[in-house]
Amino acid sequence: MVQSVEIALLADAAGDTDLPPFTASAIFTRFNLVSLIALGLLVSAALYLYGVHRLRQRGDHWPGGRTAAFLAGGLGSVAAVTVTGIEAYDTTLISVHMVQHMVLSMIGPIFLALGAPTTLALRVLRQRPRKLLLAFVHSRYVRVLTFPLVAFGLFIANPFVLYFTGLYRQTLEHAWLHEFIHVHFLITGCLFFWPLLGLDPLPNRWPYPGRALLMVLSVPFHTVLGLTIMQSKELLGGDWYPNLHLSWMDPHSDQVTAGGILWAGGEIVSVTMLGILVVQWVRQSEREARRIDRALDRVESEDAAAAAKITAREQPPRPEPDAG
Repeated sequence: MVQSVEIALLADAAGDTDLPPFTASAIFTRFNLVSLIALGLLVSAALYLYGVHRLRQRGDHWPGGRTAAFLAGGLGSVAAVTVTGIEAYDTTLISVHMVQHMVLSMIGPIFLALGAPTTLALRVLRQRPRKLLLAFVHSRYVRVLTFPLVAFGLFIANPFVLYFTGLYRQTLEHAWLHEFIHVHFLITGCLFFWPLLGLDPLPNRWPYPGRALLMVLSVPFHTVLGLTIMQSKELLGGDWYPNLHLSWMDPHSDQVTAGGILWAGGEIVSVTMLGILVVQWVRQSEREARRIDRALDRVESEDAAAAAKITAREQPPRPEPDAG
């Protein structure tokens, strides 16, 4: 009884008590714009737009698709799960939390990588700040964290450590830890996906077959984790959800839904990512083929010119006409 009261007090401190049933309208009517994540999103958007503006002032081109990917797909998806009604229910429904998990660790990082913010910064910054950024990007610390096998291990281990230890319960009880986990999932997702997509000049970029293999290897882990959560008789977070006493929510059914979201969402995103890698691979092959064709054309032109010179030298001089 005492523990139930404590949980109710913790939920009340987080603003999660007496929530109505989760609906689509709740996403657009409950906002939390006063948070460090919201501030970070605004600053990131402002810096990116400033960089694009600087390039255009100089007359340089920056693809609009990259801007849309970073702002709408990347920052927009992160904002959709951290400052809207989804955030209001993330300690009430584990299925909502799982949507957050998928967006922060997979969808957001992929679109942020497609926006190529490091490349933009390198084109905008002056000489000394550019050198400092390049030194950081190619530092030993970044090289280790972005090495594909290390990033892959962090990306795969994160959810297992979170859900199968006492850490998840702690994130429900402590708001600061809850926010930290959000940032942690976003960072580890970026460490995994940015080198795979390879738009920014990051170290440790593998050939495309190796990148595709890592994506294929990630699928079974999402499947195992999702099925384990769906079939588990024990609730994630222990008695946190039952002690909320929400008449419209069955914690066990909601956990099955959460496992299904993780399983299906992981496979959908992984297949989509594979498609992106295949498209990039084909385009790189086409560029390489055009480069080889141009090189062969130059060699043929040079050979033809050399042969013409040799022929001209070997051709006997024409006899002069008889003056008489």
